[in-house]
Amino acid sequence: MGDAFLLLWLEGPLQSWGHDSRFGRRDTLPFPTMSGVCGILCAALGAGGAQRNLLAQLSAGEWVMRAYSHEALPAPPPLCDFQMVGSGYDDSDPWQLLLIPKTSEGKKAVGGGTKMTYRYYLQDRAFAVLITLNDELAQQLASALANPVWDLSLGRKNCVPAEFIGQGVYHDINTAWAHCEKLAAEKGRIREFDVLPGADAERGEVMVLNDIPLQFGTDKRYRDRQVTIVSV
Repeated sequence: MGDAFLLLWLEGPLQSWGHDSRFGRRDTLPFPTMSGVCGILCAALGAGGAQRNLLAQLSAGEWVMRAYSHEALPAPPPLCDFQMVGSGYDDSDPWQLLLIPKTSEGKKAVGGGTKMTYRYYLQDRAFAVLITLNDELAQQLASALANPVWDLSLGRKNCVPAEFIGQGVYHDINTAWAHCEKLAAEKGRIREFDVLPGADAERGEVMVLNDIPLQFGTDKRYRDRQVTIVSV
């Protein structure tokens, strides 16, 4: 089977794509990570566990991304959500005690187990992701996105998509991008920047991301890739 282009559209009130986050500060990149999008595809298939073979097939193809903001409005800044984790629980109740953060020794963490966390979200953004895959896998993923096994979200479970993520399988790249631009025009969105594979410092900003998933499950593993951010 020949190559095919799977088109995804990621749009919602909130999105969050963690890359180098820690427990207390959950930051977000200004665009979706490869690992995050692979997570969406695995959820659609109902594919749990390590999924090394599937992830190898997904990451082997070329990934190109386009970011869109509203035509009439400037892109809003990231939203910071302040949360307290582990507060308000009765530590005399053995069940509530399980919800209080612990040290590696099983004791309550510093501050009685209460942790302050800051979580960042992109607001009102849309992204088109075009992935080059073999036709059989692309068709399988398109079917799964139309009837997902598990709920789909944009980086975190509270980030609900506002549009169908799967936008079809194409065998001509120009046709795929034409559909993408038509969808953007219908929504009053304009192209802001592209995320291209590889390093091309003459065209834009080069970033190194540790977001190629090698395996999911309890022992997640990733490797690096380079991308170039090109303003439009």
